[in-house]
Amino acid sequence: MSLRALANCTYSDMESLVKDLGQPVFRAKQIMEWVFKHYELDPERMLNLPLKLRKDLKTKLICMSSEIKELSKGDDKTTKLLISLSDKEAVEMVIIPSRERLTFCLSTQVGCPVGCRFCASGEGGLVRNLEAHEIIEQLYHGIAHSGSFPDNIVFMGIGEGLLNFDKLAAALGKITEADYIGMSPRRITISTSGYVPGIYRLIELGKPFILAVSLHAVDDATRAEIIPGKLCYPIAEILQACDDYEKEIGRMVTFEYTMLAGINDSNADAEKLAKMARRHHAKINLIPYNETSKEFKRPKEIDIFNFRDILEKVGVTVMLRLEKGGKVNAACGQLRVQHIKDQK
Repeated sequence: MSLRALANCTYSDMESLVKDLGQPVFRAKQIMEWVFKHYELDPERMLNLPLKLRKDLKTKLICMSSEIKELSKGDDKTTKLLISLSDKEAVEMVIIPSRERLTFCLSTQVGCPVGCRFCASGEGGLVRNLEAHEIIEQLYHGIAHSGSFPDNIVFMGIGEGLLNFDKLAAALGKITEADYIGMSPRRITISTSGYVPGIYRLIELGKPFILAVSLHAVDDATRAEIIPGKLCYPIAEILQACDDYEKEIGRMVTFEYTMLAGINDSNADAEKLAKMARRHHAKINLIPYNETSKEFKRPKEIDIFNFRDILEKVGVTVMLRLEKGGKVNAACGQLRVQHIKDQK
């Protein structure tokens, strides 16, 4: 019988456990407050608990199952953590500070099945899904390392979260429900490559998460070049799902658009994207390509700003994502890829 993870426990689970351990029921509340209000998964540090109970918790539960294996810091104080899992696999989480806010970027899978050709995250394909407690542990590693709870969480790390929906939803429940961590869903962004069935499952949760869709192209032929295979849904289906998300959840959708020189960065592309964004009431997040492959190139600066200007001139809300984490294996998945090479 496998052990339950401490970060997955409900109040009912914990009350049953402390009773089985011969402890008074009020201990359950103390433990859960340590876990979800003080972000502590090591029973040894739960100093208001009896020593025997602390030891019993370590034998009866999976407490902290992962550890920080490596970290890289950028000139802008962005920090990427390589998180080693219990099976020696690894994922990345990123701490992104700015003047106004602190953002954590979390992963949902070890590897990725989508296979976007420009992305290091999917190199080697999908290894496995992360468990809910492994997702939560990334958050706790970030808190411990930065000394602060984040203002925002973005699920834009390694993996397609909507293909690991049940575990992602379980982690989101612990992060957002008032009895547990209690973070507002409005401060959490769920990114997807455009996995349409997953968008509709996200709608069913009924929580006002921000939905970010990695569009990357304005026509199906170009998009199929960038995202090959069966997980590349037609743009029309993706846009319909986005419209339904906004209608049901009441949040404007963001289109993520990685700019690739000579592929999707022309004036014509910008004009089509502008019409698409206006028609579907979407924001645009422009991401100049961070070169991880010799196959694709980053557009020239003049082309990047010209593309942005075309969007802004027709009233589209545009964010041009400036590089965070320069000189630290900045693109998503690079640190993990280097880790795998080092192991080999």
